[in-house]
Amino acid sequence: MLTGCALICVWPTAGAQSARLEPLPAPATVKPALAKLGWHLFFEPRLSGDGSRSCASCHLPSRAYGGDSDLSRGYNGTEYFRNAPGLMSVRLKTRLMWDGRLDGADLPTAVRDMVTEAHFMNADGRLIQERIRQIPELLALWRDAFGAQSQPYGPQIFVAIGEFLKTLDGGETMVDRALRGDRTALPSQAREGMALFSGKGQCVRCHSGALGTDGKAYRLGVPENPAIADEPLRMITLLRHHATMGVPNYMAERKDLGSYVVSKQAADRGRFVTPALRGLTHTGPYMHNGLFATLEEVVAFHDQGGGPGSELRPLGLSVRERAALVAFLRAWSAPLQVAVEPPAYDYWSAGVAR
Repeated sequence: MLTGCALICVWPTAGAQSARLEPLPAPATVKPALAKLGWHLFFEPRLSGDGSRSCASCHLPSRAYGGDSDLSRGYNGTEYFRNAPGLMSVRLKTRLMWDGRLDGADLPTAVRDMVTEAHFMNADGRLIQERIRQIPELLALWRDAFGAQSQPYGPQIFVAIGEFLKTLDGGETMVDRALRGDRTALPSQAREGMALFSGKGQCVRCHSGALGTDGKAYRLGVPENPAIADEPLRMITLLRHHATMGVPNYMAERKDLGSYVVSKQAADRGRFVTPALRGLTHTGPYMHNGLFATLEEVVAFHDQGGGPGSELRPLGLSVRERAALVAFLRAWSAPLQVAVEPPAYDYWSAGVAR
């Protein structure tokens, strides 16, 4: 069961001592040929059922591999009910998905779910392996990665994309340099925010480690995004999600239930996994449903103690302290590297119908 203390709450002293921020660790060790294949596959639209969308359709390089709207797009004819999170340093996450239903140590399984799920990319592994076989450029990359006589195979597609995802680190930030002992790395306002983050704000209780997340689920009382109720395609996807996750009486559940769909424990209703804080300036809007457009709104929401049913408590921050926390959060983002473009070849040159 996914449980945990509130994002900002009264913890025992031992808990406070163990929760701390950490700098970005060394890059992951990857297999270069496999990661290169995964990069091409990440941008390949023929990994979707009708060939219309790729992983990059929702996880945009220009947005730190996150979405560009409050709620994510769905597969053609559907829409989704949650925000698409950024993928920078996803290799470090312990839990994946806003409800924490997937193991962060198993990126290929997460990729498989995104590619094959009907409301994401709606593809069949046997179909996409045949499509890859018919693209000469991809087949050559496949054999570089898996051997000269190898043939595309569905599960290995997901392994390759997972290998590429391990390379997505956002670069060193001012916060990383400060955590490594550089006392001049942060401007004064961000230094004040860092002290508040670990002190009065108690944000570090759950926003800890190298990503700024403990990987646990909490109830903050974030209001519902009205688009879910107002747009039938989003509600249909939400109800289907509840049905496939085995939620009792799912047709009556018209709100996003969070980690309850995993645990089926009443205490987990409305709990969502603590988001990572790296790259925040690139990944707005914020929260599981993209309800807040700015970091200022996010900090103000936490300061007031969250919304109805929240496990948070009010912080009593001054205007100056709120601004300092925002400055610190912004310092946790490195400038995006040179724009990443899709592979240069013509995806449809193999003559397979789109």
